[in-house]
Amino acid sequence: MKSKLHAIFGAVAILCITTFWLSTVVSELFLDQASVVVIKNAVLSGMWLLIPSMAATGGSGFSLAKGRGGRLVGVKGRRMKIVAANGLLVLLPSALMLASWANAGRFDSAFYVLQGVELLAGAVNFSLLALNMRDGLKLSGRLASERPVPRASR
Repeated sequence: MKSKLHAIFGAVAILCITTFWLSTVVSELFLDQASVVVIKNAVLSGMWLLIPSMAATGGSGFSLAKGRGGRLVGVKGRRMKIVAANGLLVLLPSALMLASWANAGRFDSAFYVLQGVELLAGAVNFSLLALNMRDGLKLSGRLASERPVPRASR
């Protein structure tokens, strides 16, 4: 049951990050500034779902890893530390600032530089979480650890 909850929490987190990232890109490239304001506020509101799901993912993962060792468990833990630091030190402050600036109609170069930083940090977190998902599937036995090596032709 614990592993199912861990998977659900992780899926919610990665879905939130994906939704925030894609919504931002689409609004910036194809929609007007009013839509960008709506998206920036929606992303900020979505933190009420993302932050608890990330905390639950980390907590349940830590609980599942108790008593287990191995390279994959260690790598997943190190990745989660980067994800957490990136989220707390880059993504959350960026979301707060970008929503504030968007609400004030401040779409200057600082806005777009910070938007670029936020998109890059979001892509990093998505990538790290996807790698953790892959490794979690390996640990659970739902994904083969190694690909079979093809035999050489005679």
